[in-house]
Amino acid sequence: MSECVLIVDDDPVQRRLLENMVRRFGHEPLLAETGEEAMRLLTGAERPVDCVVLDLVMPDLDGLGVLTRMRAAGIAAPVIVQTAHGGIDNVISAMRAGAADFVVKPVGAERLQVSLRNALAASALAGELRRLKRSQSGTLTFADIVTRSPLMAAVTRNAEKAAASGIPVLIEGESGVGKEIVARAIHGSGERRAKPFVAVNCGAIPDNLVESILFGHEKGAFTGATEQHAGKFAEAAGGTLFLDEVGELPPAAQVKLLRAVQDGEIEPVGGRRTVRADVRLISATNRNLIADVKAGRFREDLFYRLHVFPIAVPPLRERLEDVPGLARHFLARFCAEEGKTLRGIAADALAALSAYRWPGNVRQLENMLFRAVVLAEGPVIGLSEFPQLAALHAGQEHADPIQALEQPTVIAVDAPTAPSAGEAFPLVPALAPDQMPLLDSEGHVRSLEELEKELIRFAINHYRGQMSEVARRLQIGRSTLYRKLESLGLSESGRKDGAASVAQG
Repeated sequence: MSECVLIVDDDPVQRRLLENMVRRFGHEPLLAETGEEAMRLLTGAERPVDCVVLDLVMPDLDGLGVLTRMRAAGIAAPVIVQTAHGGIDNVISAMRAGAADFVVKPVGAERLQVSLRNALAASALAGELRRLKRSQSGTLTFADIVTRSPLMAAVTRNAEKAAASGIPVLIEGESGVGKEIVARAIHGSGERRAKPFVAVNCGAIPDNLVESILFGHEKGAFTGATEQHAGKFAEAAGGTLFLDEVGELPPAAQVKLLRAVQDGEIEPVGGRRTVRADVRLISATNRNLIADVKAGRFREDLFYRLHVFPIAVPPLRERLEDVPGLARHFLARFCAEEGKTLRGIAADALAALSAYRWPGNVRQLENMLFRAVVLAEGPVIGLSEFPQLAALHAGQEHADPIQALEQPTVIAVDAPTAPSAGEAFPLVPALAPDQMPLLDSEGHVRSLEELEKELIRFAINHYRGQMSEVARRLQIGRSTLYRKLESLGLSESGRKDGAASVAQG
């Protein structure tokens, strides 16, 4: 999903011009005729706005009024103001009110594109810096979770309810989906946010050290215990203890953890008395704990103590609409860490990222963006900076056997229907003769009209009904594309139905 740019202008001609330019730049335009309408769109939950192009001179609520209301409402979307009156007073007033840039009507396409690119890049970097600061201070909130998926919206709603109490939470999901970020958001939104957040990966601790690390030990409790150790429960006193991969705990540690959860007391290794443990416990697992309970690998009584408020985080392949936002989020972070200045990600690379199945989930996407930032030599990250995706794009054999198993299915051109749920979109259209026949059933060359119709239908499915992208890739104007749809008998209703079915797939 491309960035959403809100265009606010009372002049219909200017709105139309700006809409065409924004579409040409690869963004999704959203139109508002008045300041009041713009505020309704900004505060509504239909579609998050990434940037605003705002006319300063409008009847009723003008541009400066919109800027003031945006800042009062805490809306951080960058704003590019434009007006036919380019006086210095207007510039100063707009910048003081929080505008990111200023352009004079009529703005040229190149000037607007640069302004949009800079505003979006600066916004992504500022947001990432805010997230890093809050993460380090333990005050990360649900607003810091980068998502536009309805599935993740349901997750955050449940997590917000859990944050309002001290109920034990079990976060379930595949490895790399972002279980810890949900746990940190619960902590940062609850009453214990001023206290420590301590994360422990239970699967990374040797079995003979689990009890010591979690519950602490007394001096001389075992060979090598030359000093007293408080343990993670004591370290998280008053705050939150996050037990990642809790299903990996050995049986002896499960018994002690049950007492800690049930009675709020822990017993250090070698200790003669129990110690009160005032912690909020959040657990996470990528295993099926119910199956582990049935197999005797996990205590049933402990399972029911931890499974009081379960939250299931969906894998990235089920929320592909999150990929563009996450990619920009990681790009901003790694550019800051590596000291690189990159303007963004090319459209073909973003399309390939959004079509991939992501067996390693968000962690795989993060590592792939890190590598791309290091490899990048130009101002924009292209498909060549993603060797795995580039190999798929070129139809080559994949070097990585794990990712080779996840290679998306290529849809044949002679069957341009939407993929069913769970299938992958093609990364590149395969236009081989056996998939797009050049000869008819009688052995004669097919007509240009037939081939053109088939190619347009395939392009609409391939680009998920985004007609601007279809026209750009076919190298024809958008109006020309619509005329061809009419002349070839591809009705508007059929086109919309096809695009909708693709979007649902």
